[in-house]
Formats: sequence, structure tokens, C-alpha cells
Amino acid sequence: MACTTVLVGKNASYDGSTIIARNEDSPNGEFTPKEFVLVKPEDQPRHYRAVISHAELDLPDDPLRYTAVPDALRAQGIWGSHGVNECNVAISDTETITSNERVLGADPLVELRSAVGKEGEEDYQPEIPGGIGEEDILTLVLPYVRTAREGVKRYGEILRTVGTYEMNGIAISDVDEIWWVETVGGHHWIARRVPDDCYVTMPNQLGIDEFDFDDAFGEQKDFMCSEDMREFIADNHLDLALEHGSLFNPRWAFGSHSDSDHVYNSPRAWYIQRFFNPLDASWDGIDADFTPASDDIPWCRQPERKITIEDVKYVLSSHYQGTDYDPYGKLGTAATRSLFRPIGINRTNHLCVIQLRPYIPEVASAIQWTCFSSNVFNALVPLYPNVTTTPAYYRGETAAPSTDNFYWANRIIAALADAQFNDNTANIDRYQEKLGGLSHAFVAKTDAAVEELVASGSVEGNDMGSPAIHDLLEKANEDFSQVVKRETDDLLAKVLYTTSMGMKNGFHLSDH
Repeated sequence: MACTTVLVGKNASYDGSTIIARNEDSPNGEFTPKEFVLVKPEDQPRHYRAVISHAELDLPDDPLRYTAVPDALRAQGIWGSHGVNECNVAISDTETITSNERVLGADPLVELRSAVGKEGEEDYQPEIPGGIGEEDILTLVLPYVRTAREGVKRYGEILRTVGTYEMNGIAISDVDEIWWVETVGGHHWIARRVPDDCYVTMPNQLGIDEFDFDDAFGEQKDFMCSEDMREFIADNHLDLALEHGSLFNPRWAFGSHSDSDHVYNSPRAWYIQRFFNPLDASWDGIDADFTPASDDIPWCRQPERKITIEDVKYVLSSHYQGTDYDPYGKLGTAATRSLFRPIGINRTNHLCVIQLRPYIPEVASAIQWTCFSSNVFNALVPLYPNVTTTPAYYRGETAAPSTDNFYWANRIIAALADAQFNDNTANIDRYQEKLGGLSHAFVAKTDAAVEELVASGSVEGNDMGSPAIHDLLEKANEDFSQVVKRETDDLLAKVLYTTSMGMKNGFHLSDH
């Protein structure tokens, strides 16, 4: 999947939360309906078979309850994408990342090999299943871990034993830590903890640019990796540092260095860091410290100010506003305006921003902010994941467009608004601001109700299975979904009118 990830450490966020966020984007020419669901332990498979690779795994018999944002039609499997489990551990998977020929030769990807011939014939060769991929990861990891570190280790063990058929990066968080895990070939992996005072940008490239093996094979405070990673690097001559003993750079060793990176990937990191750190570096002009083609944009950086939910939404909706590269803009030329792949692209399926808050009772500390379709034209809405069901407006296993479904309503709005972008911008901006304000008011009201219930002594603050809490949060989510539908329907009506007035077959002379 072509995606963009932003991670925000707890001391870099506006309220002390850990924040993980990612756009899930379909490949070119595809648009994938998504839905927000809750998976109960009794609905979790005990034996899992991947649709794409046919990999099969037996799963533990004690899964946790968790949310997911799967493909609504399940045509290629689950693709759970984002979720929070009942221990307030969150996962975002996956950011498809790049590699190079040396890595793929040393540890080939584990791809499905179809059967050859017919069973019983002399030359028959049976099918050989592949490894796991984006389709599978959330389902195989999230229901079985109680901390982010446990998530890293479980995922690493699956990679070691089953392998993967694609290069991926995943984020795993709890209220204290965020870990970023990158696959290296078919079976190897590295992981780094996001520094608490930093944010991370990941635009479809292998991103980690520093790695401390002493820590990874010692205290594991900030780094983890495959048990044989040192030998794997040495045996395959993967370390490209000029001086022996230098801090290892995984991006040099395991990543790509292609011309296409400078069009498709690095411009996204450039724009996001330009937004969060406008004064720390020079980003424009011939003497810029970093340009859209720079290969050395840092994986993580301290922001110049604390980062909000709205900031994360803004950068993950970006189309390079204020630069020569904005496809909707008037700066630059026709060539520059179509030069780079936007962050807020037309084929975004959804964006989730998962916020784990340390100052709210555990039963309600997680919020899974969600929006569907192209981020340029949509708005984030908050959902409490400690529930046993989710609002119907955010679900729907149908390929038929319907304004009664949040995904399809947003798809229709985006297609209409794009056609008359400048005329529709004011209405889109007002919708985003109004729904954003309503969302924060909804969170404050719901938090207050939760804290009152906990203070009364009728519910423990860490009782994630409390029926009273589930009832409260489920009703809150459902009630707010009706507010979201009302505002979204109103926007759709305005965009439909505005774009209809701009149709090329319009004529000003009327019959009346």
C-alpha cells in the first residue's frame, strides 16, 4: 500500500499523548471502501489462513477485544489497518517501504508458489504458501499483546518463523511508548522506539537512519532487532559506513536509493518536516538544507512547538500548499504542479490518528480519530474504541455508493469538490472547522461523564470490561455519528450545488 505515516512522541504532543497516524492509500487506479468495526474474542479466528499468500497459523485461544478498519468487501482478506485493543495497545499497519537488491538477495521475500501440474502426476509440485503481509498483520498481532514492546516481539517472531512477502513498516504504541518496526528482507527486522520529544515521518521508504546494536542486544531501551542481525549484516556486506565502528545507518544498508524516491517518497517527508520545523532548517531555494529530493531527511526530529491532532490531519491532507508543487495552486508551472505525489491523494481509503491519553481513566483513554476517502476534503471524527459495537454509519459491506455510509459520502464529496476546487474550498474549510470543534466538545463531554462514573465508585478506572462504560461509550459514539452524518450531508448538498453551477453545459439565459 502507498501510505504516509506520522508518529508523535508523548513529550512532543500537545497533551502528553502518544499519537500514531497513517493514511492508507490504495494502489493507482484502485479505491477501497473501508469500515470501522469491533472484533470480539469469540469472532477472532483460532486458525488463520491468509487470502493472498495462503500462509496458515494457529492462534492463541485467549484473544483480546479490539477495533479494526478492514476492507469493507474483504475481497483480498481483512486488511485491518488500524486498531486499539482492550489493553490500550494500538497498531497502525502497514507503511509499504523500499529495499534494495543486496537485501532481497540475502533474505528473499517469502512469496506464494502456486502448484504446478495436477496432484497424482509424476511431475506435480504442490503449492508452497508465502509469508504474511499487510492483509494479515493487525489480526495476527493486536489481539495478543498487552504492551507495545510485546507487540514488537510477537511480530518479530512471526517474521522469523513465517516470513513476509513484502517490505513493511508498522507502528505499535501504548500510553508510554511508540515503536516503529521495519522488515528487512523476508525474515529479518529492526525496531526503534520513537524518542518522546520527537515526531517521525515515513513516506513509503525504509526510514530508520540510526541504530544502536549495543542497546538492541543489551537493555533494549530504544532498539530491538532479529537475533542474528549482526551476522546477517556482516555476512552479506550490508554496512556501507566508511569508518568501522560508526553508528549503523539502516537506511543506507537496507533501503532504496532510486530516482523515483525523489518524486514519490522524499517530497512528502520534506513537506511535513518543513511544516513542523520551518525555522530549524532551510527548506527552499538553491541553498536549502533539505529539498524534496534529499536522501538525508531525518527519520525523527524535535518539532518547534507541540503537535496537535489538527496538525497531524493537516500534514496528512497536504497537497504541497504554498509551494510550486500544489496541483490546486497558482505558483510554479503546470509541470511543477504535477511533479510530486501529493500526501493527501485522491485514492486515500482512510486516515486514523490513534491517541492514547495518560490523564484520562484507562477505560476511556484511547481515541481512534477516523476519516475516510481523500483527506483534502474530509474531517476527522473521534471514536472511543473501548466498546462492544460501532455505529452503523461507519460500517457497511457494500460496493454500492450510499450517502448513509460515511466512507461513500466522503468519496462523493471529494470527487465533486475536486472538480470545482476553488469554488468549494470555503465550504470544505467551514465543515472541517465546525466538525473539529464539535468533536473536541464531544470528547470533553464524554470524558467528563466517564470521570463522573469512575468517581462515583460504581466503575473502576481500569475495568476495561465494564458494561456501564461500554454502554456509555457506545451511546456517545452512536449519538455523535448522527451529528457527523448531519454535517456531512449538509456539506454534500453545498458541494453538489456549487459544482453543478460550474458545469460546462451551463447557460445564463433562463426560461423564467
